[in-house]
Amino acid sequence: QVQLVESGGGLVQPGGSLRLSCAASRGVFSADVMGWFRQAPGRQRELVATITDTGITSYSDSAKGRFTISRDSAKNTIYLKMNSLQPEDTAVYYCNLRRLFEQYWGQGTQVTVSS
Repeated sequence: QVQLVESGGGLVQPGGSLRLSCAASRGVFSADVMGWFRQAPGRQRELVATITDTGITSYSDSAKGRFTISRDSAKNTIYLKMNSLQPEDTAVYYCNLRRLFEQYWGQGTQVTVSS
């Protein structure tokens, strides 16, 4: 069983920055795709960014140009650098790992952008 643990969320003012981390337990395969999703109250869970073992990244339109996903395979950890945060970025951010027939989710970390 893969365990994912997120950290780095918190309260930040508009225009501020945060860096999220997601540490995965042992047993992660190099080919596993990892990424970040977010879910705000009353909204569907949406994809924010993904990254492959070879470093291929994908971003949602809202994240592109502001967020950067990265991966440290040796540490089984992915990161999400978030700049120019706005109130609409407020959500619970979830780490995700996907393989051929399985998906795993972290518990989520709250990001609140408010004055």
